[in-house]
Amino acid sequence: MNRRIFIMNSALSTVCIASINKLPVLHQKKKSEKITIGICADLHQDVIHDGPQRLEAFINDMQQKNPDFIIQMGDFCRPYDYNQIIMETWNRFSGPKYHVIGNHDTDGGFTREQVVSFWKATGKYYSFDIKGYHFVVLDGNEKNPNPDLKGYARYISVEQMKWLENDLDKTKLPSIIFCHQPLDNSLEGIENAPLMRLIFERANTKAGHKKVPLVFSGHNHQDWSNIINDIHYVQINSMSYNWLGDEYTHIRYSDAVDKAHPYIKYTVPYKDPLWAYITIDSDGTLELEGKQSAFVGPSPVEMGMQVEYIKGYPVVPYISNRKFKL
Repeated sequence: MNRRIFIMNSALSTVCIASINKLPVLHQKKKSEKITIGICADLHQDVIHDGPQRLEAFINDMQQKNPDFIIQMGDFCRPYDYNQIIMETWNRFSGPKYHVIGNHDTDGGFTREQVVSFWKATGKYYSFDIKGYHFVVLDGNEKNPNPDLKGYARYISVEQMKWLENDLDKTKLPSIIFCHQPLDNSLEGIENAPLMRLIFERANTKAGHKKVPLVFSGHNHQDWSNIINDIHYVQINSMSYNWLGDEYTHIRYSDAVDKAHPYIKYTVPYKDPLWAYITIDSDGTLELEGKQSAFVGPSPVEMGMQVEYIKGYPVVPYISNRKFKL
């Protein structure tokens, strides 16, 4: 090979290598910024006697911490005029605020549309982007078309599933899901949860990475975390109590409180309100810092309740600290 040909081949090789280095990387995730979230669930203003004080404690803490946004996971308050105190407290937070509809928010004959209007929420289900993450709020309170199923609606319609698939398909960002009812636990969770999980898993397969790494829920007033097909499912405990039912009634405050709030005796309340503060670092490491409390009066175990055989998971007055990689 003469010197001229050698120089031409060398130059061509350099151009080719440079071009290859500039080719787009398929399925590369967009780098996210550090993001912080304040999250609470199941205040049940219309059951507990000190709902405004519990919510005020959460908002005061969030005003100090100043997360990128706060979100409540449902069973918040019904759209009664006297619950404006709850909305006034909630709206004291100066940053973005989001709502998830719970099954009890429509008790008393209200529609989900009335709840959305009262809360001034974005919608029944919707999505939003903040700091390199895509967040999806689902409405798990749709009616199952099967007429034999009774009780509270806990279903997600074909229409909403199609919307979800299109929504996830349109974004390139890592996507975090919020739904009042659990999607990993069929005990009072979403009735068609396996289909919902399939949508998340197909989105991950199509993207070539964990596009949907995390799903949050409330509803069960418990504290757990599961991993199904490499997706984290985290249950956020109630701000207020766990429901024990008729067999375990107990006057936990006073006769006056019980008379004014007759459903409290069916619960085991937490002395202090529970919530969590979440930090997701730029490398995708999530740290969840949960609040700790104690029971008011005897615990379910002290009352003889076989908790793990009735509720599946322990009934505890706290939200566990968690750390994992998305």
